[in-house]
Amino acid sequence: MERLKQAMARARAERASIRTVTPSARHTEELGLGQKTRSKGAALRIRYTHTATMPTDAHSLRNDRIILAEGIETISEHYKVLRTQVLQRMRAKGLRTLAITSPGPGEGKTTTAINLAISLARDVNQTVLLVDLDLKRPAVAKYFGNEQALGISDYLTEGRDLADIMFNPGIERLVVLPGHQQVIHSSEILSSPRFVNLVNELKARYEDRFIFFDLPPLFASDDVITFLPYVDAAMLVVEDGKVTQAELQQAQQLLGEKSLGLALNKAQEASTSTGYY
Repeated sequence: MERLKQAMARARAERASIRTVTPSARHTEELGLGQKTRSKGAALRIRYTHTATMPTDAHSLRNDRIILAEGIETISEHYKVLRTQVLQRMRAKGLRTLAITSPGPGEGKTTTAINLAISLARDVNQTVLLVDLDLKRPAVAKYFGNEQALGISDYLTEGRDLADIMFNPGIERLVVLPGHQQVIHSSEILSSPRFVNLVNELKARYEDRFIFFDLPPLFASDDVITFLPYVDAAMLVVEDGKVTQAELQQAQQLLGEKSLGLALNKAQEASTSTGYY
């Protein structure tokens, strides 16, 4: 707990000392989702010009409980409800960036982050960027069958261009920035000037785009607390019956005013004669 408090103080100090860099014209172009097009009364469509499109396998998605696949409509409805709640709360406060974490491992934060991003991208007026910032255990690319592709670790440690890293998984209005290799000194990376400039550039590219960051578990390291100053809000994914009340209170205290709310995962549903949940 004391380490997390120290990390929070250090992150605030580092944020104050880092100069915000305005993206260059070339680098801004590399960050593009593509060109937006929309006819009157029609859905927002993106023509990808700098982002590779890598279609996903529906069967694999279904096995990993991702809502793109058909035949799991109940799950899809749950995420529509979550999407609506998240949208309403973020739009009411003018927020665009959301960190998604959990108290501990195995509670479903990555699955929730991916499903929420897909559900939100299905909103015909909204573009979404999903960023894998679980630098010690990056997993987002694995769900999309793109595990060996370059990722944010290559940008941060090897100087690779974002144009070589981002991809569209064949889902309209969604772009993924994967993690790729494990990063050992992750909290130091998350507070480095190069990373802060990256976050600033991602936010500056499109003012109406939502950005979701899949972060590591809150109690596993100080990564979440280190990154918290650079994001508008945070959502906690909690597995039903796994977290104690004391742990939940501690987690909410650490997230503080950035807490957008809590998503209860793996909850048991009571069956009814009508089939509604």
